[in-house]
Amino acid sequence: MELNILEETKDSIKIEIQEASHTLVNLLRRELWNNKDTTFASYNLKHPLVSHPVLNLKSKKPRKNIQETIDSLKKQTKELRDKIKKL
Repeated sequence: MELNILEETKDSIKIEIQEASHTLVNLLRRELWNNKDTTFASYNLKHPLVSHPVLNLKSKKPRKNIQETIDSLKKQTKELRDKIKKL
């Protein structure tokens, strides 16, 4: 998966995420809202067959916020896998 930073300022970032679906980007966007520093999180996908989703984030520290969100999703995924294995 390739990431292209389209715009970046001190308190915002716009990232194009190649080879990502609505499912992944929507999950990331939703989890970003769980971070208290997030003031805006959305994504746009102009056309599912010919474009890539673009994630928009406004936060005190956007890069840190994204990394914390990814870490949180990894932890949640591991917990889910562990629960499924116990079934």
